Amino acid sequence: MSNFRWIICGLLFLATTINYMDRQVLSLTWKDFIAVDFHWTDKHYGLITAVFSIFYAVANLFAGKFIDWMGTKKGYLIAIFVWSLGACLHAFCGWGAIALAGASVTALTTISVWLFLSCRLILAVGEAGNFPAAIKVTAEYFPKKDRAFATSIFNSGASVGALAAPATIPLLARAWGWEMAFIIIGALGFLWMGLWSWLYDKPAKNKRVNQAELNYIEQDRDIADVQDRDNVKEEKTIPLLKCFKYKQTWSFVIGKLMTDGVWWFFLFWAPAYFSDQYGYTSDSPMGIALIFTLYAIVTVLSIGGGYLPTYFVEKKGMNPYLGRMRAMLIFACFPLLGLFAQPLGAYSPWWPAILIGLLGAGHQAWSANLFSTIGDMFPKSTIGTITGIGSMAGGLGSFAINLSSGQFFDWAADKGSAFTFFGFEGKPAAYMIVFCFCAVAYLIGWCIMKSLVPKYKPITD
Repeated sequence: MSNFRWIICGLLFLATTINYMDRQVLSLTWKDFIAVDFHWTDKHYGLITAVFSIFYAVANLFAGKFIDWMGTKKGYLIAIFVWSLGACLHAFCGWGAIALAGASVTALTTISVWLFLSCRLILAVGEAGNFPAAIKVTAEYFPKKDRAFATSIFNSGASVGALAAPATIPLLARAWGWEMAFIIIGALGFLWMGLWSWLYDKPAKNKRVNQAELNYIEQDRDIADVQDRDNVKEEKTIPLLKCFKYKQTWSFVIGKLMTDGVWWFFLFWAPAYFSDQYGYTSDSPMGIALIFTLYAIVTVLSIGGGYLPTYFVEKKGMNPYLGRMRAMLIFACFPLLGLFAQPLGAYSPWWPAILIGLLGAGHQAWSANLFSTIGDMFPKSTIGTITGIGSMAGGLGSFAINLSSGQFFDWAADKGSAFTFFGFEGKPAAYMIVFCFCAVAYLIGWCIMKSLVPKYKPITD
């Protein structure tokens, strides 16, 4: 049997890595580079990240349907072209703001924010296509029992991208300016497009996939052996509006709504957190080490999370959905460690880095299994649509947490010792409150999901 499906999984991993590096350039440059040039506050940055999230949320609703309609090959190429272009365009925001604002500091701040928002819109529209396309490709190339593991591998690109970003982006910004950091990282997507055009085709049409591998991929079908490749056809697509009538759709929506914002909060705010609370800028050796350690933990631990449902299915005899939900309950407990990040940070900044890393590993393992529940319940032809709907909900959750956090942090900093929570004052107290929400969000989401879809029930109409 050939194993070309793992090459495809590797391409999905690379795309997701690039996706998250493009997303991270702003979070790693705003506090110590961009804010200095344009006089941004936490409120300005919170607004930009929140609006990006809402752009991303709205785009996801249509991106999934677009991928189902256009197909994974062309749809993925278009998506990564758009987000790579948007990433590179950020470099021109600074030059544009200076040219338009003249000598006015207030105008410089306002115009720069609006220009960055425009580029984040382009980035969000393109990035919205990544997960619908990647999840659809995973369903095309892997049987149900392997999808969570394959998803965890390509989804680890999110943490690898977040891991590579602090080791490269601040140094690029320091050496050649933050503008070049956006251009260099953004250009990686154009290189990936060449690999995708060369290597991808659907399994039944891909000459690199032999018959034995095709039989393995299609083992979940009613037919035991797919000898005639022309018979491998997709099911009828479920219309977008009809998808909302199923509890299975709402289960996925709740899972994304409750938890995506947690991941995005730490993705966007972790560099600023270590800079604010401990004085380690994103380009300092200690700042780089802390962020690198955080995402190294996420990367190493999260991949194994995708294997756990396979163990439950093959060793314990559970159906894929039951095994997946059992695994998700276990991973929902990991974020509880976030409750101790701020208190233990009083002893060493390494404690928050380690505990947030464990929280992030739990999220990534949770996310890999959450995405795989779509393939358990819906036909392959509708996977992109459902992924887009859920990712829209995740974007809305991210919008809420990032917008409120930016405003909350500025307010708490102004209040100082007049605002306290669990022994913390001012901004540290605000961080503690947000960490508490992040810690319990997964268990709440799991309980709601389980109540909506208590047992395996695939959509058949």
